[in-house]
Amino acid sequence: MAAMKNIVILISGRGSNMEAVVRAAQAEQWPARIAAVISNKADAKGLEFAASHGIATAVVANKDYPSREAFDAALQSVIDGYAPDLVVLAGFMRILTPGFTAHYAGRMLNIHPSLLPLFPGLHTHEQALASGLAQHGATVHFVTAELDHGPMVDQVAVPILPGDTADTLAARVLEQEHKLYPRAIRWFIEGRLTVEDGKVHVDHTTH
Repeated sequence: MAAMKNIVILISGRGSNMEAVVRAAQAEQWPARIAAVISNKADAKGLEFAASHGIATAVVANKDYPSREAFDAALQSVIDGYAPDLVVLAGFMRILTPGFTAHYAGRMLNIHPSLLPLFPGLHTHEQALASGLAQHGATVHFVTAELDHGPMVDQVAVPILPGDTADTLAARVLEQEHKLYPRAIRWFIEGRLTVEDGKVHVDHTTH
């Protein structure tokens, strides 16, 4: 039996993707445990959910640090206390320094609410509506120093419907994110992902 892997999840708010990952890990009995949920905001709602599920929580508040580098160093220290095999960004609203992303290279995932490389950064739903495209979606990718540009693990497309607003589109995309992200994380945990020349290969043979 393979050793249980440790997952640390970073959030800034309600952490609905974190909830989806926690529920999937429990329901599907992953060979992994959510070792901790860490937020850069003490009032993040997701911390309550994590605590109620017996998961360790921590707050590393970026406002307490004089620079991004100082914050990232403090955050890294707390994360590494949980010996993570994988760090999962779930609505973590901080741009991370190159030193931090290099430290977790190949073991940090993010989910972004667009079909990357379209619409990196913020306000993706507004941009998608303004673009006139027929579809929008979400992407799971490995985190690199360049924002929202790491190797892509998986994507899901969501149609843009007549009369959509940024809110209605965001809600439909989020519903799909809650399926997409746990699946991609499970692939990582099961050792199905390899990255070669900046491209991710998924082993779909049954283990």
